[in-house]
Amino acid sequence: MKKFKVGMVGYGWASSAHIPAINATSLAQVTAVCSTRPLDGAELAARHGGPLQTFTSLEAMLQSDIQAVSICSYPQQHAAQAIAAARAGKHIILEKPISLTLEDARAVAAAVKAAGVKVCVCFECRYSSQFLATKAVIDAGLLGQLHYGEVDYYHGIGPWYGQFRWNVTKNGGGSSLLSAGCHAMDALLLCMGSEVESVTSTATKSFNPIFGPYEYPTASVTLVRFRNGAVGKVASVIDCVQPYYFHTHLVGSEGSLLDHKFHSSRLAVDKHKWSELSMKLLDSGDVSDHPYQTQFQAFFEAAAAGREMPLTSLELAMQSHLACLAADRSAEEKRTVALAELHG
Repeated sequence: MKKFKVGMVGYGWASSAHIPAINATSLAQVTAVCSTRPLDGAELAARHGGPLQTFTSLEAMLQSDIQAVSICSYPQQHAAQAIAAARAGKHIILEKPISLTLEDARAVAAAVKAAGVKVCVCFECRYSSQFLATKAVIDAGLLGQLHYGEVDYYHGIGPWYGQFRWNVTKNGGGSSLLSAGCHAMDALLLCMGSEVESVTSTATKSFNPIFGPYEYPTASVTLVRFRNGAVGKVASVIDCVQPYYFHTHLVGSEGSLLDHKFHSSRLAVDKHKWSELSMKLLDSGDVSDHPYQTQFQAFFEAAAAGREMPLTSLELAMQSHLACLAADRSAEEKRTVALAELHG
């Protein structure tokens, strides 16, 4: 089977992880890079392997022989570039967030539907060891029916972090959730297995001057009500001074799961002790540590078969994305927001 020819949109921090992950799959190869900065194609080819065309115009790259694009540009560019790629008939790998506004998210979904292209949104935590194992415990029925879940994202994104210079702006980062905490919201929806009915959110900022440049609240907490009656909580804290931590606590009718530990009444275990799961916990926000290769392999296999990819299709990702947008609206307007408001 011929490999998908993939064009990289943006050549920065995220693309440094996307390119080797795509090339490591059995079905795709990055053959083009588009950047506003002039790039040396020969130097890129030597670094990444194989011939690479370079472009400074997305329109020109979309007219080349690539069959898919990987969008690793600034968040405020994602929607317009995804729409252009869809209209050009290219399959899409789209870094989170899908967009910074509801209107742009709707426009992306409409363009993709009209074009019939396949999309992979980079909620790659679903493909991590932690959440593959967590979902297996849930699907095995060891926790029974979940009625409460909390997934929290703690990662101090300060001047020492690559994206800080643009992440601090409202136009670049958007919000604590859109910037990074959306991974926690997405993981909660993955685990709870029900549609979101409404969200209630509030937000604040750190008093540490290091985080002073942020133009938006950097810590938020969102209460989530699901259609099946379950409830959940997502904290998105990008102004903490601590090691990276992706907290997960799920409570069901037959047991609970806490990060890498679980307890189940369906197993003959000591009721006073947790059982441990063999998994690699999410412990870094660095793109080089993300499970992109596993995710991209699944995407290209699905695209080759003409079907939507599992776990991180645009349809699934939109549910999490809309929950984040609703949470930001809730915090700003100081009220509970029903997801039906965003679907209207």
